[in-house]
Amino acid sequence: MKNNPNNFRVFSPDENSSNKLSPIYEESKKFWIAEYFPEDDDGGELATDGRVLEMLSEHTLEGWFEGYILTGRHGFFSTYESFVHVIDSMVNQHCKWLSICNNISWREDISSLNLLITSTVWRQDHNGFTHQDPGFLDVVVNKSPEVTRIYLPPDVNTLLSVADHCLRSTNYVNVIVSDKQLHLQYMDMDEAVLHCTKGLGIWDWASTDQGSEPDVVMACAGDIPTLEALAATVLLREEFEDIKIRFINVVDLFKLQPDTEHPHGLSDRDFDSLFTVDKPVIFNFHGYPWLIHRLAYRRHNHENMHVRGYKEKGNINTPLELAISNQIDRFSLAMDVIDRVPWLQRIGAHAKEKFRNQQIECRQYAYEYGVDAPGVLNWKWPYVRQVESQAVSKDDAHE
Repeated sequence: MKNNPNNFRVFSPDENSSNKLSPIYEESKKFWIAEYFPEDDDGGELATDGRVLEMLSEHTLEGWFEGYILTGRHGFFSTYESFVHVIDSMVNQHCKWLSICNNISWREDISSLNLLITSTVWRQDHNGFTHQDPGFLDVVVNKSPEVTRIYLPPDVNTLLSVADHCLRSTNYVNVIVSDKQLHLQYMDMDEAVLHCTKGLGIWDWASTDQGSEPDVVMACAGDIPTLEALAATVLLREEFEDIKIRFINVVDLFKLQPDTEHPHGLSDRDFDSLFTVDKPVIFNFHGYPWLIHRLAYRRHNHENMHVRGYKEKGNINTPLELAISNQIDRFSLAMDVIDRVPWLQRIGAHAKEKFRNQQIECRQYAYEYGVDAPGVLNWKWPYVRQVESQAVSKDDAHE
């Protein structure tokens, strides 16, 4: 906003401050041309030359946004995840328009349609079931692979890397899914750029299968699913010191498709190398679980992929309550691993009982106090990790 005072706007349907983007007002005010009252300030001053466009009308803002970038300018659209569905058909038509225009020589390149999807299903605060719908991703996957991109950064540095890439790009519809709440930080900026450039990869510091075949692949896409998957690996490592876990994080969702179907897709050989051809894969996903099956159904190890995601189970819950109800929580994942790994199934009954008891205790605590237990709220990666030969303590590795 500061560096582009004449050709960059932010479009947000009455949610800019709610989505925690109010620092934008340090560089530009809200656009306003009507009578207003003191309560209309809502965190940002009003002006006829403001470049933050707010109106509780997603389709009006989407129309403005499309017109703005079609005339050679730039911006992004930020909205609640559950209500981006209001512009489903408009995004569909923009994708179709791009698909045709990319094959017309005299058409100029235009800035990508950048959509920041936030206030997500897994962190609801005072909202509930009405604000829980991650299905916009399913809509975007229907469109041409030549123009669609979906990113699920797990922390703030990967979000910055992805956003930098999307804002520089042209002729795409870029969808970034990132929660507005505070989250743990896993990577420094250099690591984040490397990870996002690959689109997915093994987190060596969270894995225990170095130099051997894994017993299980723990995969994840999305900020909360990543947190819960990491916590599940800790539970398993504490109970089974010999377990071999390969931890994979996915930022670029289309990496799961074959390279014959999407320009960002992995080859079968690369996919098999990462996800194996015969080991159980527990995939913790931000959205509806069947979308992962849809993207990966042709992969050799698809029959061993067990996806956890949102299953329309929710209310005004604490984050862990909501995760438990949809089986993406650390305890459900850890028990799932015990069920899927043959040698753990034989010896893991006591560990499963322990995890189930902890899960029940967490539910009871949330019911009684209205918040998650301190051990959940304050959870951090407990192991010292090595980053390019430099030891980073568990305290330094987090916000």
